[in-house]
Amino acid sequence: MTATKGLEGIVATTSSVSSIVDGVLTYRGYDIDDLAENASFEEVAYLLWFGKLPNASELEQLKKDLNANASVPDAVIQQLKLYPKNTNSMAALRTAVSSLALYDEEANDMSRESNVRKAIKLQAQLPAIVAAFARIREGKEPVAPKADAGSIAENFLYMLTGEQPNKIAIEALEKALVLHADHELNASTFAARVTVATLSDIYSGVTSAIGALKGPLHGGANEAVMAMLEEIGTIDNVESYVQNKLANKEKLMGFGHRVYKNGDPRAKHLQKMSQELGKITGNLNWYEMSIKIEDIVTGQKGLKPNVDFYSASVYTSLEIPRDLFTPIFAISRTSGWTAHILEQYENNRLIRPRAEYTGPATQKYVPIEKR
Repeated sequence: MTATKGLEGIVATTSSVSSIVDGVLTYRGYDIDDLAENASFEEVAYLLWFGKLPNASELEQLKKDLNANASVPDAVIQQLKLYPKNTNSMAALRTAVSSLALYDEEANDMSRESNVRKAIKLQAQLPAIVAAFARIREGKEPVAPKADAGSIAENFLYMLTGEQPNKIAIEALEKALVLHADHELNASTFAARVTVATLSDIYSGVTSAIGALKGPLHGGANEAVMAMLEEIGTIDNVESYVQNKLANKEKLMGFGHRVYKNGDPRAKHLQKMSQELGKITGNLNWYEMSIKIEDIVTGQKGLKPNVDFYSASVYTSLEIPRDLFTPIFAISRTSGWTAHILEQYENNRLIRPRAEYTGPATQKYVPIEKR
């Protein structure tokens, strides 16, 4: 047996949820460009869960179900209030999602029907948890979700600020949610599938996924991009900063991808949205800095931006705190995680790879008095 570091190039399972072929990302066969320009996040979630786009009545029912399940158990809200003020936002989300299982009577019901209901419930409750955590740490009371919200994007922004968001903000977040919904067998999705392959419950699977997404080499990359932009400060500092990083062979976050060699197809949509939001807010600084960084890095290293690079400036233009970027990623990716979990349950086999042993061989036990 020979190990492949990082499982790069290894095909670990079959899936009909999403695909990346020749640099093209699809959800259930629909090109991400098509969905990003035309579909709502709720339509995408339905597509991932049920394998087809919903008709009007199916979409209306899903929205009703999401709104009806958006409230978080009061015990979980009280738990959020007990977290230390400096708690990492992803650690808070991971812990809160795990605790949701304690208040769901169907938590251990493994039927398809029950797991679909739990997928919808998780998709509805994650935005409420993230918004509640953000407000609680600022000394504010959580805002209850709107029972008649038009979308998850609208409800999240409303719960975060307590004010009705404008149309542009809703559209921007909606597009980001669509683009982040699923991405084949990425680290967090694989973690979720490994967990539920033991026939553990869906809450355990999503908790595992959140733990994987927390890392800076996965979901945390967009936070690192914004930290970099803030460190650079102005467009006049871009050239010297980037050249110094390249000269010292230091990693620039938001560039390159394990799967995409000719550019991440999602990045262009967020680049466009970053520019539009910059014009609306009257602050194109982050966008213009990002463009200049891209020009230098792509020109000199051939590396192209990934989805994290421009999502950073999009969220910042929406006045979302930097450490909520990855939790928002989790809100979106819950649709994909749960779709993969449902698929894993349908044709399950315990995921148990082997390891290439590289330690010492043929050792003999030595009594302790002789060591």
